[in-house]
Amino acid sequence: MKNSIGREIPESIAGYNELHSYSSPFAKEALGRKAAPLLRQVKPGDSKMVESIEELIKRSGLKDGMTISFHHHFRNGDYILNMVIDTVAKLGIRDITIVPSSLSGIHDPLIEHIKNGVITEIHTSGLRGELADAISNGLMEKPIVIRSHGGRARAIEAGEIKIDVAFLGVPSSDEYGNASGKGENTMCGALGYAMVDEKYADTVVVITDDLVPYPNMPASIHQTNVDYVVKVDSIGDPNGITSGATRFTKNPKELLIAEYASKVIINSEYFKDGFSFQTGSGGSSLAVTRFLKNEMKSRNYRAKFALGGITKPMVEMHEEGLIENLFDVQSFDLVAAESISKNLRHYEIDALQYANPHNKGCIANKLDIVILSALEIDKDFNVNVITGSDGVIRGASGGHSDTAASSKLSVIVAPLVRGRIPTVVDSVNTVITPGETVDVLVTDRGIAVNPRRSDIIESLKDKELPIVPIEELKEMAKKIVGKPKSIEYTDKVVAVVEYRDGSIIDVINQVK
Repeated sequence: MKNSIGREIPESIAGYNELHSYSSPFAKEALGRKAAPLLRQVKPGDSKMVESIEELIKRSGLKDGMTISFHHHFRNGDYILNMVIDTVAKLGIRDITIVPSSLSGIHDPLIEHIKNGVITEIHTSGLRGELADAISNGLMEKPIVIRSHGGRARAIEAGEIKIDVAFLGVPSSDEYGNASGKGENTMCGALGYAMVDEKYADTVVVITDDLVPYPNMPASIHQTNVDYVVKVDSIGDPNGITSGATRFTKNPKELLIAEYASKVIINSEYFKDGFSFQTGSGGSSLAVTRFLKNEMKSRNYRAKFALGGITKPMVEMHEEGLIENLFDVQSFDLVAAESISKNLRHYEIDALQYANPHNKGCIANKLDIVILSALEIDKDFNVNVITGSDGVIRGASGGHSDTAASSKLSVIVAPLVRGRIPTVVDSVNTVITPGETVDVLVTDRGIAVNPRRSDIIESLKDKELPIVPIEELKEMAKKIVGKPKSIEYTDKVVAVVEYRDGSIIDVINQVK
């Protein structure tokens, strides 16, 4: 069958009892009640401390067929996930479902655990490296499930994902489980994805390499939700967890894209005193922030808040008084991570607050402007940020569809071509964000406005900007690099892409 954007969806998919096909951004309503973890009592004098990961797993009651979760705030410096899964395998536990908020190249050792039957299902926002390549080539019997950050939080709160044990690596913790994103050995800042698992997992375990005296306050993970604590030698590589500072691009093409994007924003009705915005950590996105900063100063504007993954440029604007509040679900660099503990209006939020579409109002709903990237965008403005030009998974859904749907103005920034690969195409390999939630595409060769947004088209008239139909951008790309060879797929589905509301927006098939 086909969903509303013309994507073919199988009538049945392994692991799905009831399949909902995507129809529109807010068609699927919230139903039922929130999930709840098991009640469990810790009495005065009881110790939560255990001696090792092996004892931790035994005490947690983990058995064959259960579901365990991890977070990705440690990025490509994470030691926790591999450490836990290696021990799970050693203990002979099989048929495990893992629910990491995202996976990186450091998690390539999971390939052997999949082959050996230790891991049989994966639910995540994205994956990269050899693991992603192996899954794209049919490694797993059951397809993985891709969810946005808001969609993952929604699915956990709704009970669609039931976490038996959450393994939460933290830079510091006391013996009662009060944990923080700042420690003696490492720092990751916000723990917004872990904070969701903390609330809803039946068993919550904290793993740290910096055990500090009680009480470790202020805490991101709280003692009332934590069952066990273990100290290990190292939770990860500090260099892989947090970079020193996010740097501005010097690439002329990225700067041109950023200049165009900033002019689109400045000429919109949404750029005004008290506006709100979110940008990514890519070169063009960060450069947009710099252009907006200069314009804000000249007009004496202040932003009410900035949202999402917070970076050094946002912290600097906050400290200069240009952004009143920072809502941080994931700190992208060391400057942002340190800012949480020193700036009172730099708030750590969880992914439920950030972008869950099925609660009583996530912060993304209050966004005026979001700047997002793309691997591909098609003539219907559908965006792909997860599969490459070869059809292999090499990215993540992240908060892309969440913020595009929720904001008043969504701007996609991307070069017209990357190397010999066109960005603007007839039809994207994989839809992550539907075109009806995308307002403007900004490339180095021109700007395309979604015909649905006649108000934006009108606002950009006579502004000396290269406004062209998206079909023209597609033809420009074709003339530069030619028509790419079609990707050949098998009939096997290797990944199911859920929209943020839990409906199926696309599937990814095994590459030949």
